[in-house]
Amino acid sequence: METRIDKIKAQALQELDTAAGADDITALAVKYLGRKGVITQFLRNISTLPPLERPLAGKSANEVKQLLEDRFEAARARLLEEAAASAETVDVSLPGRPVAFGSLHPITQVTEEICDIFTRMGFDVVEGPEVETDRYNFEMLNIPKNHPARDMQDTFYVSDNVVLRTHTSPTQPRVMEQQRPPVRMIAPGKVYRCDSDLTHTPMFHQVEGLLVDKGVSFGDLKGTLTAFVHQMFDTETSVRFRPSFFPFTEPSAEVDIRCVICRGTGCRVCSQTGWLEILGSGMVHPAVLENVAYDTAEYTGFAFGMGVERIAMLKYRIDDIRKYFDNDLRFLRQF
Repeated sequence: METRIDKIKAQALQELDTAAGADDITALAVKYLGRKGVITQFLRNISTLPPLERPLAGKSANEVKQLLEDRFEAARARLLEEAAASAETVDVSLPGRPVAFGSLHPITQVTEEICDIFTRMGFDVVEGPEVETDRYNFEMLNIPKNHPARDMQDTFYVSDNVVLRTHTSPTQPRVMEQQRPPVRMIAPGKVYRCDSDLTHTPMFHQVEGLLVDKGVSFGDLKGTLTAFVHQMFDTETSVRFRPSFFPFTEPSAEVDIRCVICRGTGCRVCSQTGWLEILGSGMVHPAVLENVAYDTAEYTGFAFGMGVERIAMLKYRIDDIRKYFDNDLRFLRQF
């Protein structure tokens, strides 16, 4: 009887060695250890043996049964480990997955280009708070309370004396209070106004500029802004200055460029005029200089301000300012 159980064990282990997968191992477990399996039938037939042989036969059968259970379980675990290792294997022959790199927003790109142009001319880049006091946003810039010029800017009021800045010009008196001439600075940043349509958004970006020194003239202003236009667009772009009004400059001028779309022949973008307005400018009003205790008999200066979105729309020929803020990746990836 012991010889028979040894043969069963040897046969089971041999078949296990040749098993091709989990299904084969399961089938062997059923064949040898199932309710009608070979080992089970062997144990049931022990009662037919002579009494003296029964204990040894039972002991041997149970040992073989436990051995086969352990071997079958080990074989299943080995197959699972091999499957997991195979799944984690990196096929180095496959093409790599491209990494999606981010890029600067077009408004940021144009802002940096504007700053680069003016820093090459010797201007410093400064920043100021976006939540501003009425004093710096208006009064220091020659726009006292109840002044009609306040109607030119639809303002977000935080309180009676605190606003979301309507321009980056408040940076100018802040700098002049801390620095004696010469002053040569530009102030890029976000500004806020109650306005929204194809060419206006409640939040947009500006770059303001200021130069104060001895002997500064309107000719210096024209030369500086003409050089800026030629570097931002091209040297073929004509520039003209039109009289205008700003409470913080006198005299004041709007700056137009020859339409970059039609080159002056007239189109929908320039309203058939051949010209496009890009910024405002002028000589710093003496009242602004007096507010920061500058001697107007000794110092003069010029200032200018431009909307970055406006410059970007012309540079990239975009007809709707809202596209810059829709976060449509199909649009942004073009830049």
